[in-house]
Amino acid sequence: MRIELNGKSALVTGSSQGIGLAIAKGLAACGASVVLTGRDEDKLAQAAEGVDGEVRTVVGDITTVAGHSDLVAAVPEVDVLVNNLGVFGAADPLQISDDEWRRYFETNVLTAVRLTRHYLPGMTAKGWGRVQYISSDSAVVTPAEMIHYGVSKTALLGVHRGFAKAVAGTGVTVNSVLAGPTHTGGVEDFVRELVPGDLPWEEAQREFMTKHRPQSLLQRLIEPEEIANMVCYLASPLASATTGAAVRVDGGYVDAIVP
Repeated sequence: MRIELNGKSALVTGSSQGIGLAIAKGLAACGASVVLTGRDEDKLAQAAEGVDGEVRTVVGDITTVAGHSDLVAAVPEVDVLVNNLGVFGAADPLQISDDEWRRYFETNVLTAVRLTRHYLPGMTAKGWGRVQYISSDSAVVTPAEMIHYGVSKTALLGVHRGFAKAVAGTGVTVNSVLAGPTHTGGVEDFVRELVPGDLPWEEAQREFMTKHRPQSLLQRLIEPEEIANMVCYLASPLASATTGAAVRVDGGYVDAIVP
């Protein structure tokens, strides 16, 4: 199969590194013109240099009203919206404050809701569009060490299903990607928090998967490009009959026989 996105525009939030950058690179490789977003101008510029294709950057904090307004003013319409921006971290569930709960929902959920609300009308008017949310295995297997993160990702599943119903029959699809434990810089730091000692990375990763993610059938961290491959497929015309779905790229982490 050939994934062709020539002539399509794509916006990927939180795309200066990690999964977001891998997604942006994948979409550009398929022919889409890509917009990267992030708060750090230097990191965004460096990220854009690694994208082979038509790319531009918009700097700003889209968790704020001003940052959101600046982004949609700079990018009024897109064909593909990938809501990737998110924060995560380990915390004692009894010590998570109200402000921290709000920060997780503001960043992981409401930024995506606002952008979807803005871009969906343009997509439906054209009769074609793709909206995706990068959710997580934690949406359905809530981790004890980061309940606030898991619940925010659970919320995205309800968000995508609701918006998919709102645009039923329009030619626009709305889906979530359930990403499993993925090898990013942030996850490396997270692994180091949970695995004591100064073990070499391969040993630390193996111990993390064995002790903290034993359900994984892959038995290793997923690479960002493996998440990006699914996103590119769902963004393409080939996935025209997939909507309202939570599609798993979790290495078999979620113990279920249905998606």
